[in-house]
Amino acid sequence: MEWVAGLLFVSVILVLLAGFPVAFTLGGTALLFAGAGVLAGEFHSALLSGLPNRLFGIMSNETLVAVPLFVFMGVTLERSRIAEDLLETLSALFGSLRGGLGISVTLVGMLLAASTGIVGATVVTMGLLSLPTMLKRGYSPEIAAGTICASGTLGQIIPPSIILVMLGDVMTTAYQQAQLDMGIFSPKTVSVGDLFAGALIPGLLLVLLYMLYVLGLAFFKPATMPAHVRGADESTSLLQILHALFPPLLLIFAVLGSILGGFATPTEAAGVGAMGALFLAVTRRQLNLERLREIMRSTLRISSMVFMILIGASIFSLVFRGYGGDDGVRAILEALPGGVFAAVLVVMLVMFLLGFVLDFIEITFVVVPIVGPVLLAMGLDPVWLGIMIAVNLQTSFLTPPFGFALFYLRGVAPASISTAQIYRGAMPFVAIQLLALLLLALFPQLVTWLPGKIYGS
Repeated sequence: MEWVAGLLFVSVILVLLAGFPVAFTLGGTALLFAGAGVLAGEFHSALLSGLPNRLFGIMSNETLVAVPLFVFMGVTLERSRIAEDLLETLSALFGSLRGGLGISVTLVGMLLAASTGIVGATVVTMGLLSLPTMLKRGYSPEIAAGTICASGTLGQIIPPSIILVMLGDVMTTAYQQAQLDMGIFSPKTVSVGDLFAGALIPGLLLVLLYMLYVLGLAFFKPATMPAHVRGADESTSLLQILHALFPPLLLIFAVLGSILGGFATPTEAAGVGAMGALFLAVTRRQLNLERLREIMRSTLRISSMVFMILIGASIFSLVFRGYGGDDGVRAILEALPGGVFAAVLVVMLVMFLLGFVLDFIEITFVVVPIVGPVLLAMGLDPVWLGIMIAVNLQTSFLTPPFGFALFYLRGVAPASISTAQIYRGAMPFVAIQLLALLLLALFPQLVTWLPGKIYGS
């Protein structure tokens, strides 16, 4: 009955494209297929009795507790003028250099990504803050839009990212299942900390490639990035730089350092980050009772969305496996000519295309549990595979015409910037992303070296 599992997957995609909510589409469609299977005598109703245990497992998963805490940290920092102060300071510092404002936007995007870990929030915030300034200083609309979209998607890969937290939890389960399928009954584990360590070098590599592209463009096409003539009131003191840079950097190092150093679990570090963000908001006098209510409502909305999707994906996964879908996927991937390389290439291509219509959360909770155990059973490193998936989907979210980052920027960009200009600006950064993917594929040590050094794995 593997064809029914395939039909279920296609049906979910079609219903999502029709605009129905993700969580209810995943769970509702799966239950309809399960009900039809029970009536036809092709689906064992006893499988559905495993749902309560699955849901309880989600509720009692300590790693996933980090998600609402990281969301709270990101939303609080978004409301406390951190990005605005950073952009003003770095723009004053680098703005007189040709391409300096583009470099400033990239660096602020990196710091904001590491602070919030929420792609949509980063792109929208950077679009509102930096796009008017870049256009006012004579930057090409394509360059401005592309730089903002690309730097905003860094929240996908630069730790501490809620996306890596969710992916780490899914990869742990997939890795253990792969080992059990191979007859290893004392399986090794992969942690969120492993993924954080593995993502650090690829994330910084992307930032470096972005900045090299901006500097190269400033050199070869100076008209697209005019140098800014600094006014007398735009001087920046060392104290201003420290005031803007030190608090977010301290918070990032406290959260990430405590995880990588083994001093705290991701959940404990997320708690530190949430309290630190709250402290920063208070010290900057950006927090009052009404704003705190807004932060808590936004955190509740985002967290509820994540966990409802996770519950829906859990139901979908159970029914998909009940119809033998995992066996069908394994048979297809193992039968591909070209072995492991072909299997990874096909999975990456499918995920890239799914990234046009599904968010990272849906892909993480729906697709990765299906293909992850099969690929890991072929001998792939779980940390390398996880980071390749993250960078691949980051590329998908940046690629015209369906990239989510482009839609986020379109929503806040002025009418004077056309959608075509946003698309043209994003394309060079898509090429940079593909180059980064190629480098990670050719040199897996870029991902695996740091986790090996820190954790000895």
